[in-house]
Amino acid sequence: MSSKAFVAGAAAKTLTIGILGLGYVGLPLAEALISTGFGVVGLDLNQRKVEALSRGRSYIRHIGDARVQAMNDTGRFLVTSDIGQLGEADAFLICVPTPINAHREPDLSHVIKTSELIARVLRPGQLVVLESTTYPGTTEEIIKPILENTTGLRAGADFALAYSPEREDPGNLDYSTETIPKVVGADTAVERNMALALYGAFTRTVAVSDLRTAEAVKLMENIFRLINIGLVNELKTVFGGMDIDIWEVIDAARTKPFGFMAFYPGPGIGGHCIPIDPFYLTWKARAYGLSTRMIDLAGDISAALPRSVVEATAEAMDNLSHRPLSKSKVLIVGIAYKRNIDDLRESPALPIMQILRRRGAQVSYHDPHVPSTERAHAEGIGTMFSIPWTREALAGFDCAIIVTDHHGVDYELMLDTIPVVVDTRNATAKLADRYGHKIVKA
Repeated sequence: MSSKAFVAGAAAKTLTIGILGLGYVGLPLAEALISTGFGVVGLDLNQRKVEALSRGRSYIRHIGDARVQAMNDTGRFLVTSDIGQLGEADAFLICVPTPINAHREPDLSHVIKTSELIARVLRPGQLVVLESTTYPGTTEEIIKPILENTTGLRAGADFALAYSPEREDPGNLDYSTETIPKVVGADTAVERNMALALYGAFTRTVAVSDLRTAEAVKLMENIFRLINIGLVNELKTVFGGMDIDIWEVIDAARTKPFGFMAFYPGPGIGGHCIPIDPFYLTWKARAYGLSTRMIDLAGDISAALPRSVVEATAEAMDNLSHRPLSKSKVLIVGIAYKRNIDDLRESPALPIMQILRRRGAQVSYHDPHVPSTERAHAEGIGTMFSIPWTREALAGFDCAIIVTDHHGVDYELMLDTIPVVVDTRNATAKLADRYGHKIVKA
């Protein structure tokens, strides 16, 4: 297929799109493409995911079964773990994890493996786009050589290579895949125009000059958030030492119509973006002999937050109930990394639970979106189950820590029942007049 034919096919919605990785990024992307009229072949090496999607079952809470079944009902959604079935695809969109290791170094094993799979079926005229977050240079230095050396084809001549960072925000009711603009970068105008034609078929696009610039965009977005989250948590500590309520300060400051953007303190950072993405840049910067002191400092501040929450809890127990943490039953309220979703990736609740257990506390949790911790894979956590939110169940706890402020949780029942409540999200603000004597903000 020529580039002109590809662009025409994108406009006519006659292309078949291969999506590699059907998680929090790949599945909503598949839905957006299918709803626009494209055919999608989704590949995931997790056979349980393939079988679930084939039966119309979703494993992502905010994307329900009905939406997956609707995708299947179109007859334009094929799910497989066999790369051979992607041979007829006109484009490959790579949506695989890019984690970091314990030393904050990139782990690109999923990107490498996926590129090797694509190389087995790559043919002239196809488009390959990486969406996974990574450091500037990844597409050019990792994916391009694998595809070219394996196939003998050349990017920019025989096939097209582009980068378009994912911008998913699970659980956000205001923005979806179809309404969030897609940044698109490629090293030649032909390749860029092919990618713009595809993404432009279902959302607004923002073109940038090359691959490395597009890769840098997503890092800048999340580094901006990491630094401001670190700043507001440091200010929380400073203002708290002055007996000033950080939440009241933020509410007043955000009335300024320019020059201020509200960020809120919390028990730590979670998800697959903010705790991970900035350190792709710090790692790459070292190769250029450059330092990233502000990023490193913000990361250190955020990494220390779970321990600070536990220290605040221990102090609250000593002061309010005169009961040591080591002999207390503690309830964690909300363990997803943010409100109203079921995603446990990098959730600050997990290290908080680990530290509490090491301190001798008995730990349980309640989360209406996370029935068990089976998918947490966190050392020292194991498989736990969410306790029922009843007066009888809550009455057995000495302390509760609000880590994630899900909507629909009856916090008044908790305050009525549990003697000490540590609130890291200001979820109990409207109840402070009645229960302020037992609420500790951390």
